[in-house]
Amino acid sequence: MKNHGSETALILIDIQNDFCPGGALEVENGDQIVPLVNKLQSIFSINILTQDWHPNNHKSFASNHENKEPLSVTEMSYGPQVLWPDHCVQDTQGSDFHSDLITKNSDLIIRKGFRPEIDSYSAFFENDQSTPTGLEGYLKTRDIKTIYLCGLALDFCVYFSALDGVKLGFKVFVIQDACKAIDLEGSLALSLDEMNSKGVNLILSSDLLS
Repeated sequence: MKNHGSETALILIDIQNDFCPGGALEVENGDQIVPLVNKLQSIFSINILTQDWHPNNHKSFASNHENKEPLSVTEMSYGPQVLWPDHCVQDTQGSDFHSDLITKNSDLIIRKGFRPEIDSYSAFFENDQSTPTGLEGYLKTRDIKTIYLCGLALDFCVYFSALDGVKLGFKVFVIQDACKAIDLEGSLALSLDEMNSKGVNLILSSDLLS
């Protein structure tokens, strides 16, 4: 088992109640990754959490669009946007991290999606691809060059974070068995193919823990 030093970070993407079984935007078996993610944290000296943090009037919520159903698509100023059920509303139980997730050792919590007009999948940018979350600056200030990603959901927030990480010059690994996917109309296979083609390293936890 290799312990990772100061130039490497583990980024835990959106492991929140609303993305776990019983939540408003449940990822099937999303809670099952928590024990593994906790174990992975122990071999990294730098652990960063992201947290979906929406106001209740967020434009990505289907409830804020007339005659629109959840999982339909609309056009926003920055392009197509999936409309979701209301989820991860600020200061609600749904926006809290899963109760079994270890958070006390985290170096930073990045909140995203708090601007009502723009959704945010990536840990680095809002969906307009220009509004930063601050994560890039934090990583580069600390001279972190390599990032490992885990969390929810593999084919949305983990996927977009991984692609942005590569674009920004980081070496990016996605720990596949420490993620779960929504798989909306084949999105899982498409996201894995694109990550692989764009230089994201797809690995398993056994590659790190053995």
